[in-house]
Amino acid sequence: MKLIDFGFSVILAPPYRMSMFCGTPSYMAPEIVSKTGYSFEVDTWALGVLLYKLLTGSFPFAGIYLIFLLIF
Repeated sequence: MKLIDFGFSVILAPPYRMSMFCGTPSYMAPEIVSKTGYSFEVDTWALGVLLYKLLTGSFPFAGIYLIFLLIF
């Protein structure tokens, strides 16, 4: 059974930043949504969202529809 897919994983040197728009909207950091470039910090954001979801049973940010999570 496959639990995790590392298809988008890359190793970056510190000055480089990613700009690919990918991920699950509920776990996306603001840097990904605003397309300003991101690094490993977005992983910390996603971990925080996951922990919040596990502890409370709901996401920290909600919208009526999923698309509202991508619109500021």
